[in-house]
Amino acid sequence: QVQLVESGGGLVQPGGSLRLSCAASGSSFSVNAMGWYRQAPGKQRELVAAITSSGSTTYADSVKGRFTISRDNAKNTVYLQMNSLQPEDTAVYYCNAEVLHFGTIATRSWGQGTQVTVSS
Repeated sequence: QVQLVESGGGLVQPGGSLRLSCAASGSSFSVNAMGWYRQAPGKQRELVAAITSSGSTTYADSVKGRFTISRDNAKNTVYLQMNSLQPEDTAVYYCNAEVLHFGTIATRSWGQGTQVTVSS
């Protein structure tokens, strides 16, 4: 019902930067908290960063000081600015959102994932 479309992944050298974006589309909905998760091969999916509707943010310790999450409520879009990327950041990054339908029903929606590869 609500689709999350991610973009911005790719291949980058260590120390480089990427900016991911995720836009929610559909009808009769609003978005509460949004976040970015990542999953590396053979590892569990982990929360990278999250942001509430009011702008409060949280980050995994491994990305603090390097990544910045932000959102544009008018566009139902969340961004993840990733600086000083390291090989250990290599993973599939997934967008997640808590969606409120018709102002009453809350659901979770996931994006399709976008590959981020950091390699020299």
